[in-house]
Amino acid sequence: MDHFLRFTSVEFIRRVFSAVPRSRLEQVLLAVTAAALAAGGTAWLVGARGTADLCWGLGTVAAIGPASAWVVSALRQHRAGVDLIAVLALGGTLVVGEYLAGALIALMLATGRTLEAAAQRRASHDLRALLEHAPRSARRRIGSDVRTVPLAEVAVGDVLVVGPGEVVPVDGRVVGSTAVLDESVLTGEPLAVERTAGRAVRSGAVNAGGAFDLRASATAQDSTYAGIVRLAREAGAESAPVVRLADRYAAWFLPLSLTAAGLAWLISGSPVRAVAVLVVATPCPLLLAAPVAVVSGLSRASRLGVVIRDGGALENLGRARTLLLDKTGTLTSGRPHALDVVAAPGWKPADVLRLAASLDQYSPHVLARAIVDAARDRGLELSPPTDVTEEPGRGATATLDGRRMSVGRLEARSDKPNWARAADNRALLDGAAVAWLTVDGSPVGAVLLRDPLRRDAPRTLRRLRTTGIGRLTLLTGDRPEPAREIAAVLGLDDVRAELTPADKVAAVRAERGRAVTVMVGDGVNDAPALAAADVGVAMGARGSTASSEAADVVLTTDRVDRLADAVAIAVRARRIAVQSALGGMLMSLAAMAAAAVGLLPPAVGALLQEGIDVAVILNALRALRLDQAARPALQPATEALVHRFAAEHEDLQDVLEAVRDAADQLSDSSGPKALAAVGEAHRLVTDRLLPHEQAEEHQLYPALAPTLGGPEATATMSRAHTEIERLARRIATHLQLVATEGDLALEQLDDLRACLYGLHSVLRLHFAQEEETYFSLAP
Repeated sequence: MDHFLRFTSVEFIRRVFSAVPRSRLEQVLLAVTAAALAAGGTAWLVGARGTADLCWGLGTVAAIGPASAWVVSALRQHRAGVDLIAVLALGGTLVVGEYLAGALIALMLATGRTLEAAAQRRASHDLRALLEHAPRSARRRIGSDVRTVPLAEVAVGDVLVVGPGEVVPVDGRVVGSTAVLDESVLTGEPLAVERTAGRAVRSGAVNAGGAFDLRASATAQDSTYAGIVRLAREAGAESAPVVRLADRYAAWFLPLSLTAAGLAWLISGSPVRAVAVLVVATPCPLLLAAPVAVVSGLSRASRLGVVIRDGGALENLGRARTLLLDKTGTLTSGRPHALDVVAAPGWKPADVLRLAASLDQYSPHVLARAIVDAARDRGLELSPPTDVTEEPGRGATATLDGRRMSVGRLEARSDKPNWARAADNRALLDGAAVAWLTVDGSPVGAVLLRDPLRRDAPRTLRRLRTTGIGRLTLLTGDRPEPAREIAAVLGLDDVRAELTPADKVAAVRAERGRAVTVMVGDGVNDAPALAAADVGVAMGARGSTASSEAADVVLTTDRVDRLADAVAIAVRARRIAVQSALGGMLMSLAAMAAAAVGLLPPAVGALLQEGIDVAVILNALRALRLDQAARPALQPATEALVHRFAAEHEDLQDVLEAVRDAADQLSDSSGPKALAAVGEAHRLVTDRLLPHEQAEEHQLYPALAPTLGGPEATATMSRAHTEIERLARRIATHLQLVATEGDLALEQLDDLRACLYGLHSVLRLHFAQEEETYFSLAP
């Protein structure tokens, strides 16, 4: 009857597990083994030893089936996993009747696999987002008739109509009117581009202007967007799951354990002693420490807005030595900002910006939004325009203050004034776009716009160097000039510009051949490269869904410094996992020696192994804490000061422009108008800039000193304050001499002009240093 009961129970367990979905097998096994151990313990306490052994035996049997399946799966992949020792120990306890030891091993095994399953839910490189964003139909024009047809029916030579906001369905050439396109999904660049009649257009671009006709030059299957999807699919297929950290150590621990058990049996002649060796050799530290440390790392990362898809990605991130970065949206903000405002003689930069923003306040264009944001950041009051018209790719025109004004492109002309040519030259040197303000047909000012470097980018890359990243490379579809400038500012090791998605994938594959490689990007064009890397990191807060789907790590907050946090967490979690695993194995080796000479019976050995488990788990849980040295924590009051002075930097941009404008006017003439501009610039410096610098010196810097390690950390910035005050005093002295003499002496001109240009340069550098070093600390 007892034999029949055991057989029926085993058959029941088999049927239960066969009905369990594979994705939940670990959780069910954990519940079954825990229940069996608890039921057996209860029975043992009330004196029902036979029932206790039955419960413990059933718990052991319940674990043998899944564990054997895991071993077979590992062997098929040519891996001898650590689960093999557990299977032998489980079987051995049943043979020699050590049911309690078997139940303890079964619970340990189920716990480890459950934790590991939670840590290693590796997501396939899903292409759903790419496919969802791809157009499925097109509007084909035949004569005056326009009909919607399936994309597969579009043939080379067909004329298609692409409406405002629509995705270009196939590669082709513009017919008739100029097309204004947002190609950010292909190049990563946020600025709209114009394609005149006859120019080539790639599928995947978005129509940012009016409707235009497109003559198809390729079918949907042969077009750019379909190629990106194929690249992501092919690259994702190359990324095989990484070998478990535990299995790498098992390569030597497994044969050592089996040899020790065999020798113990051979020398003593007792199979119980061999089972005891296997029980304490069951690699609990491997099965538990690594998963616990990994899960702790994943949990810690998620609290900082970093989603790491699985334990394999975390482990690879902790071993990475090469980092490849996209530029736009990753190292830069991904949105244009007003870099500078240039005004014609007789106009003020603030007035130029206010009028341009007034005209643009109803425009949806990305440059228009940047101009309006800049004006509002500086507290400028906008006026409502009338008779507003907007021509795609040209800009907005309206009546304002009784005059006809426009903001946008300026028609090519050979009679540009000197200040306008200087603005063009500055835009070329800075890699900036220009929005011209014209009044009654004449240009009166220009707003220079550029996608700026993220404030937290320099600090992030410095931190990444300290985590073990030895090679930093920029991969971008942008032009070489701005790419090289970004690389120089950040101290990157290499830069590659004007890359297509295929070029990026090739670069990733080449780097993977040398070291574990991480690729960081945010656009659809980056998705194939993210999938091809050992670890793909997507800027998910404002980046494309496709890049997030193809990535192993997604930064859900719009801060690139979270990348350094993720790498630091991965390095720390992996180090703790290795420490726990090696420490636990050393303790297990000591216990194996004791069991081999008969000092540890199986049940006592299993309990001792559980004690080792507790030790390694407690150590692994240290991965939940973030190394505070990696990210200085600001006090709330200090963080409020940082935000305050960061906002003041925005407000003071017009002061910097006034200083530069005064220097420019002094270069053209030293007459009364130029001197008036110098006087106005000095007034702004005295009334607004110097009080700001003094407040930083006496409020912000002392508040930051404890976080940064003492007052020496802000000493160089204090030196910059001294230089700013020295130049301001020098300019004031020149103005006093002019007031005394009634005119600017020739010998003063060069020095005064140098002071103004020098002050402008020092201020720009000082502002950039503060923003990158101090302001980037505040979230």
